[in-house]
Amino acid sequence: MPQPPGYLQVQHPRAELVAAESVVAPLGEVLDRKTLYAWAATHPKRRPYAGRITAYGVPLPNGTDRVVVRHSHHGGLLARFTQDRFLPPTRAPQELEASVRLAEAGIPTPRVVAYAIYPAGRFFRRSDVVTEEIAPARDLGVALKEARDPAARRDLQILIAPLLSALAGVGVWHPDLNIKNILIGGTPEARRAYLLDVDRVRFGAPGDPVIARANLARLFRSARKWRTQHGSGFSEADLNGLAQLASLGGNR
Repeated sequence: MPQPPGYLQVQHPRAELVAAESVVAPLGEVLDRKTLYAWAATHPKRRPYAGRITAYGVPLPNGTDRVVVRHSHHGGLLARFTQDRFLPPTRAPQELEASVRLAEAGIPTPRVVAYAIYPAGRFFRRSDVVTEEIAPARDLGVALKEARDPAARRDLQILIAPLLSALAGVGVWHPDLNIKNILIGGTPEARRAYLLDVDRVRFGAPGDPVIARANLARLFRSARKWRTQHGSGFSEADLNGLAQLASLGGNR
Protein backbone atom coordinates (compact mmCIF):
# COMPACT_ATOMS: atom_id res chain seq x y z
CA MET A 1 0.00 0.00 0.00
CA PRO A 2 1.47 3.41 -0.93
CA GLN A 3 2.32 5.58 2.07
CA PRO A 4 0.84 9.07 2.50
CA PRO A 5 3.16 11.97 1.69
CA GLY A 6 5.63 12.56 4.50
CA TYR A 7 5.68 8.93 5.67
CA LEU A 8 8.35 6.30 5.11
CA GLN A 9 8.23 2.51 5.21
CA VAL A 10 11.24 0.83 6.84
CA GLN A 11 11.84 -2.90 7.15
CA HIS A 12 13.39 -3.33 10.59
CA PRO A 13 14.64 -6.77 11.74
CA ARG A 14 11.97 -6.75 14.45
CA ALA A 15 9.07 -5.20 12.54
CA GLU A 16 7.75 -3.35 9.54
CA LEU A 17 7.74 0.32 10.54
CA VAL A 18 5.74 3.02 8.79
CA ALA A 19 6.34 6.44 10.29
CA ALA A 20 6.40 10.15 9.65
CA GLU A 21 9.84 11.05 8.37
CA SER A 22 10.69 13.04 11.51
CA VAL A 23 10.26 10.04 13.83
CA VAL A 24 11.67 7.17 11.76
CA ALA A 25 15.09 7.36 13.43
CA PRO A 26 13.95 7.58 17.09
CA LEU A 27 11.36 4.83 16.67
CA GLY A 28 13.92 2.68 14.89
CA GLU A 29 16.16 3.07 17.94
CA VAL A 30 13.30 1.86 20.14
CA LEU A 31 12.74 -1.18 17.93
CA ASP A 32 16.40 -2.09 18.29
CA ARG A 33 15.59 -2.98 21.92
CA LYS A 34 11.92 -3.97 22.16
CA THR A 35 8.46 -3.45 20.66
CA LEU A 36 7.03 0.06 20.69
CA TYR A 37 4.33 -0.93 23.16
CA ALA A 38 6.72 -2.70 25.54
CA TRP A 39 8.92 0.40 25.48
CA ALA A 40 6.00 2.72 26.23
CA ALA A 41 4.57 0.46 28.96
CA THR A 42 7.85 0.59 30.90
CA HIS A 43 8.83 4.21 30.21
CA PRO A 44 9.52 6.15 33.46
CA LYS A 45 7.51 9.12 32.14
CA ARG A 46 4.58 7.11 30.83
CA ARG A 47 1.02 8.35 31.24
CA PRO A 48 -1.59 5.52 31.16
CA TYR A 49 -4.85 5.81 29.22
CA ALA A 50 -7.54 3.27 30.11
CA GLY A 51 -9.17 1.32 27.31
CA ARG A 52 -9.62 -2.22 26.03
CA ILE A 53 -5.84 -2.43 26.40
CA THR A 54 -4.11 0.35 28.35
CA ALA A 55 -2.36 2.83 26.07
CA TYR A 56 0.59 4.93 27.20
CA GLY A 57 1.51 8.53 26.55
CA VAL A 58 5.29 8.91 26.43
CA PRO A 59 7.94 11.34 25.16
CA LEU A 60 9.73 10.27 22.01
CA PRO A 61 13.47 9.60 22.28
CA ASN A 62 14.13 12.80 20.32
CA GLY A 63 12.65 14.70 23.27
CA THR A 64 10.52 17.00 21.12
CA ASP A 65 7.15 15.22 21.00
CA ARG A 66 4.85 13.19 23.20
CA VAL A 67 2.87 10.37 21.64
CA VAL A 68 0.39 7.70 22.65
CA VAL A 69 1.33 4.08 21.92
CA ARG A 70 -1.52 1.59 21.65
CA HIS A 71 -1.31 -2.16 21.10
CA SER A 72 -4.00 -3.34 18.69
CA HIS A 73 -6.45 -5.89 20.08
CA HIS A 74 -9.69 -7.37 18.82
CA GLY A 75 -12.99 -6.57 20.51
CA GLY A 76 -16.31 -8.36 20.45
CA LEU A 77 -17.31 -11.95 21.00
CA LEU A 78 -14.27 -13.51 19.36
CA ALA A 79 -11.73 -11.33 21.17
CA ARG A 80 -10.72 -14.02 23.65
CA PHE A 81 -9.76 -16.30 20.78
CA THR A 82 -8.19 -13.83 18.34
CA GLN A 83 -6.77 -11.52 21.04
CA ASP A 84 -4.10 -9.31 19.45
CA ARG A 85 -3.47 -11.42 16.35
CA PHE A 86 -4.61 -10.11 12.96
CA LEU A 87 -4.35 -11.32 9.43
CA PRO A 88 -1.81 -9.20 7.57
CA PRO A 89 -1.53 -6.34 7.09
CA THR A 90 -3.60 -5.76 10.31
CA ARG A 91 -5.80 -2.67 10.68
CA ALA A 92 -2.88 -0.30 11.22
CA PRO A 93 -2.51 0.79 7.56
CA GLN A 94 -6.25 1.48 7.43
CA GLU A 95 -5.98 3.62 10.55
CA LEU A 96 -3.19 5.72 9.07
CA GLU A 97 -5.08 6.18 5.81
CA ALA A 98 -8.29 7.08 7.64
CA SER A 99 -6.46 9.51 9.93
CA VAL A 100 -5.03 11.37 6.94
CA ARG A 101 -8.39 11.50 5.13
CA LEU A 102 -10.20 12.70 8.24
CA ALA A 103 -7.65 15.45 8.81
CA GLU A 104 -7.97 16.55 5.19
CA ALA A 105 -11.75 16.68 5.67
CA GLY A 106 -11.41 18.84 8.79
CA ILE A 107 -12.41 16.16 11.30
CA PRO A 108 -10.46 16.54 14.59
CA THR A 109 -8.59 13.32 15.29
CA PRO A 110 -5.13 12.66 16.78
CA ARG A 111 -2.61 12.31 13.97
CA VAL A 112 -1.26 8.81 13.43
CA VAL A 113 2.49 9.28 13.70
CA ALA A 114 3.56 5.69 13.03
CA TYR A 115 2.72 2.03 13.26
CA ALA A 116 4.75 -1.14 13.60
CA ILE A 117 3.68 -4.60 12.44
CA TYR A 118 5.30 -7.68 14.01
CA PRO A 119 5.29 -11.34 12.94
CA ALA A 120 3.04 -13.55 15.07
CA GLY A 121 3.58 -17.03 13.72
CA ARG A 122 3.28 -18.01 10.10
CA PHE A 123 -0.11 -16.53 9.29
CA PHE A 124 -0.74 -13.70 11.75
CA ARG A 125 0.63 -10.32 12.75
CA ARG A 126 0.52 -8.00 15.77
CA SER A 127 0.67 -4.22 15.59
CA ASP A 128 1.30 -1.09 17.63
CA VAL A 129 -0.09 2.29 16.59
CA VAL A 130 1.50 5.59 17.60
CA THR A 131 -0.58 8.78 17.62
CA GLU A 132 0.04 12.33 18.75
CA GLU A 133 -0.85 12.94 22.40
CA ILE A 134 -3.59 15.49 23.00
CA ALA A 135 -3.01 17.01 26.43
CA PRO A 136 -4.64 17.75 28.69
CA ALA A 137 -7.42 15.36 27.69
CA ARG A 138 -9.92 12.81 28.95
CA ASP A 139 -12.38 10.62 27.13
CA LEU A 140 -16.08 11.41 27.17
CA GLY A 141 -16.80 8.68 29.71
CA VAL A 142 -14.47 10.26 32.25
CA ALA A 143 -15.82 13.70 31.43
CA LEU A 144 -19.39 12.51 32.06
CA LYS A 145 -18.42 11.16 35.47
CA GLU A 146 -17.13 14.62 36.33
CA ALA A 147 -20.16 16.44 34.90
CA ARG A 148 -22.30 16.58 38.04
CA ASP A 149 -24.92 19.11 36.93
CA PRO A 150 -26.92 20.00 33.79
CA ALA A 151 -24.69 23.00 33.03
CA ALA A 152 -21.57 20.82 32.92
CA ARG A 153 -23.32 18.28 30.68
CA ARG A 154 -24.48 21.14 28.46
CA ASP A 155 -20.86 22.23 28.05
CA LEU A 156 -20.03 18.73 26.83
CA GLN A 157 -22.94 18.79 24.38
CA ILE A 158 -21.63 22.05 22.95
CA LEU A 159 -18.19 20.48 22.45
CA ILE A 160 -19.45 17.25 20.89
CA ALA A 161 -22.10 18.68 18.56
CA PRO A 162 -19.61 20.19 16.04
CA LEU A 163 -17.87 16.81 15.73
CA LEU A 164 -21.15 15.04 14.99
CA SER A 165 -22.11 17.74 12.50
CA ALA A 166 -18.75 17.50 10.77
CA LEU A 167 -18.99 13.70 10.47
CA ALA A 168 -22.44 14.02 8.93
CA GLY A 169 -21.31 16.79 6.61
CA VAL A 170 -18.46 14.83 5.05
CA GLY A 171 -20.23 11.45 5.16
CA VAL A 172 -18.07 9.65 7.72
CA TRP A 173 -19.59 6.63 9.47
CA HIS A 174 -17.88 5.38 12.63
CA PRO A 175 -19.41 1.96 13.41
CA ASP A 176 -18.01 2.03 16.96
CA LEU A 177 -18.81 5.62 17.91
CA ASN A 178 -19.04 5.10 21.67
CA ILE A 179 -18.30 7.52 24.48
CA LYS A 180 -14.80 6.08 24.97
CA ASN A 181 -13.99 6.94 21.35
CA ILE A 182 -14.56 10.66 21.80
CA LEU A 183 -11.74 12.58 23.43
CA ILE A 184 -12.27 15.95 25.09
CA GLY A 185 -8.92 17.69 24.81
CA GLY A 186 -7.13 20.99 24.87
CA THR A 187 -6.82 23.88 27.27
CA PRO A 188 -9.97 25.35 28.87
CA GLU A 189 -9.79 28.20 26.35
CA ALA A 190 -9.48 25.92 23.33
CA ARG A 191 -11.19 22.61 24.13
CA ARG A 192 -12.65 20.45 21.40
CA ALA A 193 -13.86 16.91 20.78
CA TYR A 194 -11.62 14.49 18.88
CA LEU A 195 -12.54 11.24 17.15
CA LEU A 196 -10.61 8.13 18.29
CA ASP A 197 -10.07 4.57 17.02
CA VAL A 198 -10.64 5.44 13.40
CA ASP A 199 -9.38 2.21 11.82
CA ARG A 200 -12.93 1.10 10.99
CA VAL A 201 -14.43 4.38 9.78
CA ARG A 202 -16.10 4.37 6.39
CA PHE A 203 -16.43 7.25 3.96
CA GLY A 204 -19.76 7.70 2.20
CA ALA A 205 -21.69 10.46 0.52
CA PRO A 206 -21.34 13.91 2.12
CA GLY A 207 -24.49 14.88 3.96
CA ASP A 208 -26.01 11.39 3.79
CA PRO A 209 -28.78 11.37 6.44
CA VAL A 210 -28.47 7.60 6.85
CA ILE A 211 -24.86 8.00 7.99
CA ALA A 212 -25.80 10.85 10.32
CA ARG A 213 -28.54 8.76 11.94
CA ALA A 214 -26.27 5.72 12.25
CA ASN A 215 -23.56 7.70 14.07
CA LEU A 216 -26.08 9.28 16.40
CA ALA A 217 -27.82 5.98 17.16
CA ARG A 218 -24.52 4.28 17.97
CA LEU A 219 -23.41 7.09 20.27
CA PHE A 220 -26.80 7.22 21.99
CA ARG A 221 -26.72 3.46 22.65
CA SER A 222 -23.33 3.84 24.27
CA ALA A 223 -24.43 6.85 26.34
CA ARG A 224 -27.51 5.02 27.65
CA LYS A 225 -25.44 1.95 28.54
CA TRP A 226 -22.95 4.17 30.36
CA ARG A 227 -25.74 5.86 32.32
CA THR A 228 -27.17 2.49 33.35
CA GLN A 229 -23.79 1.12 34.41
CA HIS A 230 -22.46 4.19 36.20
CA GLY A 231 -25.58 6.05 37.32
CA SER A 232 -24.33 9.24 35.69
CA GLY A 233 -24.09 10.73 32.24
CA PHE A 234 -26.35 12.20 29.61
CA SER A 235 -30.07 12.14 30.38
CA GLU A 236 -32.59 11.63 27.58
CA ALA A 237 -33.13 15.40 27.56
CA ASP A 238 -29.37 15.86 27.23
CA LEU A 239 -29.22 13.46 24.28
CA ASN A 240 -32.06 15.19 22.51
CA GLY A 241 -30.36 18.50 23.18
CA LEU A 242 -27.13 17.16 21.69
CA ALA A 243 -28.95 16.00 18.57
CA GLN A 244 -30.58 19.39 18.18
CA LEU A 245 -27.27 21.21 18.61
CA ALA A 246 -25.77 19.01 15.91
CA SER A 247 -28.86 19.67 13.73
CA LEU A 248 -29.45 15.93 13.46
CA GLY A 249 -32.85 15.66 15.15
CA GLY A 250 -33.69 13.90 18.38
CA ASN A 251 -35.11 10.70 19.89
CA ARG A 252 -32.53 8.37 18.39
